[in-house]
Amino acid sequence: MFNKPAKPTDPSRPAAAASPDAGRRAAPAPVRAPSLLGSDLTFEGSISGEGELHVEGQVRGDINVARLVIGEHARVEGVIRGGAVEVRGRVLGNIEAKAVKLFETAHVEGDIIHEQLSIDVGAFFQGRCQQAKPASAQVIELDKNAAG
Repeated sequence: MFNKPAKPTDPSRPAAAASPDAGRRAAPAPVRAPSLLGSDLTFEGSISGEGELHVEGQVRGDINVARLVIGEHARVEGVIRGGAVEVRGRVLGNIEAKAVKLFETAHVEGDIIHEQLSIDVGAFFQGRCQQAKPASAQVIELDKNAAG
């Protein structure tokens, strides 16, 4: 009643061995918890990684992570590079990221190179900002001598 007829097999392909995991879906990738630098900590040196970092304390050094959140009472002195950067605290140094958001409590002294930039009313920003072209953007040069 519920049996399906067997599908014809292709004689040119070898039969797949039945395994106990054949019908199961692949396990989802583990969710990474963000790393946290607490408000009572001061870190001196560079930090890099593929994950997310929340800074509530002080960092004296460069940071290069996929996502960075700088807390309201945090302070970072150094160059910041990453995919997404949210600033609620104080940054003394340049920021280079795809998306940068300065919240109203942010205080940034340094240049910002970005694809997307958002600055809330009340945020302090002293420096230059430059919009970078997305990595997927292509420049096509036309040949002036080509017939058109």
